[in-house]
Amino acid sequence: MTIPATSGTGSGTTAAHPLAMLTPGEIDATRAVLERAGLVTAATRFSYVLLREPSKEDVLAWDGKSPLPREVSVLLTELEPLGLSTVVVDLTAGEVVSRTVLDPAETGVGPCLDEDYDLVEEIVKADQRWLDAVAKRGVHDVGNVRVVPLTAGVFGYEDEVGVRVYRVLAFYQPDKETPPWAHPVGGVIAHVDVTGRRVLRVLETAVEHVPTESGDYLHESVRGPLRTDLKPISVTQPEGVSFTWEDGVLSWQNWRLRPGFNAREGLTLHQVSFTDGGVARPILYRASVAEMVVNYGDPGPTHGWQNYFDLGEYQLGRLAGSLEPGCDCLGEITYIDAVVADDHLRPQVIRNAICVHEEDTGVLWKHSDLFTGTSETRRQRRLVVSYFGTIGNYDYGFYWYFFLDGTIELEVKATGVPFPSGYDGEDPYFAELAPGLGAPVHQHLFSARLDLTVDGLRNHVEELEAAPVPMGEGNPWGNAIARKRTRLRTEHEAQRLAANHLDRVWTISSSERTNRLGKPTSYVLHPQGKPVLLVDEASSIARRAAFARKHLWVTRYDRDELWPAGYTVNQNPGGDGLPAYTAGDRPIDGEDVVLWHTFGLTHFVRTEDWPVMPVDHTGFTLKPDGFFDRNPTLDVPDLGAPHGCHGGPRKEDR
Repeated sequence: MTIPATSGTGSGTTAAHPLAMLTPGEIDATRAVLERAGLVTAATRFSYVLLREPSKEDVLAWDGKSPLPREVSVLLTELEPLGLSTVVVDLTAGEVVSRTVLDPAETGVGPCLDEDYDLVEEIVKADQRWLDAVAKRGVHDVGNVRVVPLTAGVFGYEDEVGVRVYRVLAFYQPDKETPPWAHPVGGVIAHVDVTGRRVLRVLETAVEHVPTESGDYLHESVRGPLRTDLKPISVTQPEGVSFTWEDGVLSWQNWRLRPGFNAREGLTLHQVSFTDGGVARPILYRASVAEMVVNYGDPGPTHGWQNYFDLGEYQLGRLAGSLEPGCDCLGEITYIDAVVADDHLRPQVIRNAICVHEEDTGVLWKHSDLFTGTSETRRQRRLVVSYFGTIGNYDYGFYWYFFLDGTIELEVKATGVPFPSGYDGEDPYFAELAPGLGAPVHQHLFSARLDLTVDGLRNHVEELEAAPVPMGEGNPWGNAIARKRTRLRTEHEAQRLAANHLDRVWTISSSERTNRLGKPTSYVLHPQGKPVLLVDEASSIARRAAFARKHLWVTRYDRDELWPAGYTVNQNPGGDGLPAYTAGDRPIDGEDVVLWHTFGLTHFVRTEDWPVMPVDHTGFTLKPDGFFDRNPTLDVPDLGAPHGCHGGPRKEDR
């Protein structure tokens, strides 16, 4: 089943929910308002077309009948001459309600535009310096050269300030059916000013070859004959799925949540609650992956500038794929369409962008009791809400999991093709993948924005650590294990690093509700604790991706504080986003707070990752801790086939 993009937008006497996804009609209406306001020319391009969500207080107080204002925020880029402004359109009133002019020299520029790719190729292939450099490497017919424009970062070039710049690498594609990634035109880097339509400079390294071995992982000469002994696995639910979709809301096994989608973040989740004792208890008001940075660890001219912000610079949500049954999701699948806007503010529907299904994940709980003779097993299950996006050589899957026991997980699956380069055996920051071909070490670091509302708006955050207790009075045998608890009271105090050797976690507790034992109801953030940004503090990327230098940030809720690296990321010199949000060191104890969690991968590329990479995994877990009064899955029935998952006398039989 596929749910259309207009689902949950209201009908009849029912107003659209304030957080309902933008529809194609609303995107068209936004352009019409901007045209009437005289803000659209032939040189205007549009990015970050997002619903400006109403304040949390207004949404939570909404009566379901009277519509709240529907506002859309848009970044406008004027190409000739270059100019930036951010506007907010009130669709309810049909007018522009705010416009802020930005200085590209201070804030950076907008994200990549679709037309830039053809423009950069045209500019580069007309530059004699670049033609001479690739000819030196044996490439004379540039018709088979795929030019790859990449975001430039900020590295002190005066001629790159206030203009839109790309750094350009090239790959040789022998024919249309063969991927070009295995054949980088080594050691040639062009810096291109697309505002001035010129090549600023061409840099060359000592690498002067094009690797020749094929990386076509679909060709039999590379992959070998297909296996013949792998049997199909069929996942069926003869009685149908256990979840429902109604007016934009997913309901499943006490869980209730509203999926969203936008061109920048991709999948978002709203108003996540768990029904306990007949009461829907709030846990998360809004959750998303709000930014990611891919920073390369080779300092040479080819890769030293490669620091990509895949959401802020490339708008990952716009690059979501249309999912296929049996491929990206397995079982009884429900798909949800998504709507994004192109660079001309025209709606684009992504069919089957979001996948919803259930998965069996093994044993939920089990016990064989010595004294009663009973043996009982229950199976765990989870609701999966996911999407996949592709950015050039890499593919990322984002999978949110909701478990029967109240656990929430996010798993990110990274796959695709590691970014390769010509390799001469001399670079210590490279891994050799094939003759003359290598790939540099790099990191994939994600920032999850988690607007938690654990049993209400007033929450507090504590850091918990396991700690040994010295032998002595009260611990005569030296076996005591304590738990250290530190309250994080301000935004500066809450900038923290993980410490797996201490089992460090962070608990988010209600400041208003306690469980039956008198303790605050809580959820705990369990980090994977992998490395954060591994760069020098004085580096450009350390300023631009400051969010990635800590595993945890906690801020006071603000409607418009959404972006860890700032609103405009491309060529932004740094300091925006979380450093700016937390500059005032606001109190967070017992307040409406937002957690920002950095997690990810440090990828030392393996030969097994070539020519296409098996999925690597990263993510985090939110687990209830004192949120429920007891195990919330005691009521899960025994659905084991054919005679159940029990042995000995059952309670109801005794």
